[in-house]
Amino acid sequence: MNTFRVIILGAGSAVPTLHRAASSQLLQYNSTYILIDCAEGTQLQLKKRKISPMRINHILISHLHGDHYFGLIGLISSLHLIGRTQPLQIFGPPQLSDILQLQLKASDTNLRFSLLFKPLSETPLQQIFNDKQFEIFAFPVLHRIPTWGFLIREKIQELNILHEFIDAYHPDIESIHAIKKGADFYGQNGTVIKNHEITRPQPRIRSYAYCTDTAYHEPNIEIISGANLLYHEATFMGSLSREARMTFHSTTLDAAEIAKKAGVNKLLLGHFSSRYNDLEPLLIEARQIFRNTELAMDGEVFEIE
Repeated sequence: MNTFRVIILGAGSAVPTLHRAASSQLLQYNSTYILIDCAEGTQLQLKKRKISPMRINHILISHLHGDHYFGLIGLISSLHLIGRTQPLQIFGPPQLSDILQLQLKASDTNLRFSLLFKPLSETPLQQIFNDKQFEIFAFPVLHRIPTWGFLIREKIQELNILHEFIDAYHPDIESIHAIKKGADFYGQNGTVIKNHEITRPQPRIRSYAYCTDTAYHEPNIEIISGANLLYHEATFMGSLSREARMTFHSTTLDAAEIAKKAGVNKLLLGHFSSRYNDLEPLLIEARQIFRNTELAMDGEVFEIE
């Protein structure tokens, strides 16, 4: 099975604490690395995990509140200083491109590598990346400023043909290509062998959904429906639902309700307010609604399965 995991670099909210950095995650799919948000201190978090920033292929920025992107220009500058030449693809709010260009111009920095920037749109669901292995979608969430969630989903791969069938029937190249795409096999003597009898079972498609910062927002339930792993912000406990509504954030109960209605496999809570030193009560509260819930703690790795 292909490697598909997320490494939590920071799961705090606007004010970092000694135990929680602000928002940043690194998603790995085989040899591809995707940085999701890049708060101040993200480089240090990468160093602590012994992960080279040179591995990063794509960066997704959800919105332009500082705790989600203030570390980006520092990361870009460091990549320049350590000799990166490979282009870096960034997806983010349209204004982000101007911000980065201004910062680079002000510091008289001419990067050794290209920044390939793609602005996010406010369409309900936008495919922003697509290759043979996986695809990435962006979708608007409900926050004070334009903000996007992300869905990273595997693609259906070609089927693997059983060696026993190859040895017994010696199919031609045309037949092999057809079988890999799902066709049955038709022998010269009129024999028909069903595709599922001559191929290995296809691994189920896995997906990861990232929703922060956002208030409770049911329109996105269909988009993230059935995700193997959902990261959903839970800035506050349920007792502070009024504060959550006023600031366009979610409570633990909001996140758990979204996970339940979307039918996801596992829920990760994150973006915790700095007022909470002990996060166990948040976990207990969310599990009252959605049992398979975990806390996104700095440095933890979650396999998407």
